[in-house]
Amino acid sequence: MRAFLLAVLLALPLPVHSEEAPWLPMSGAEITAALTERMLRYSTSTQVFYASGRTLYDAGRPSWGYWRVEADQYCSQWPPSDLWACYKMDRRDDTVRFVGDSGDITEGAYAD
Repeated sequence: MRAFLLAVLLALPLPVHSEEAPWLPMSGAEITAALTERMLRYSTSTQVFYASGRTLYDAGRPSWGYWRVEADQYCSQWPPSDLWACYKMDRRDDTVRFVGDSGDITEGAYAD
C-alpha cells in the first residue's frame, strides 16, 4: 500500500514556480517616463516615441504618427486617420506591453 501511495504521489504534477516578475499596470506618468525619447523593439519592427508627440514606427518602411498619454493610457494616431486609439500599459523588467480594449496585446522591449 505504501508503494502504491508513493507511486501516486510521484505521478502528480508538481506546482511550477515562475521566476518571471508579474506584469505591473502603469500610470500616465509612468507611461510618459517609459516612452519619451525611447525606442521599443517588437518582433519585426521598432518604434521611437519623441517628446514632441511624434512617433516613428518602422517595419521595413517608416510610418510617422502621433502619441500622447490620456487618463493612464497610451494613445496613438496614424494619419491620414484622425482617430486616436488608446491602450492600457503594463511593464515587466525592460519590457512593456500595450493592452487594447478587446484584449489584444503587443509587447515591446527597450532597444536603446
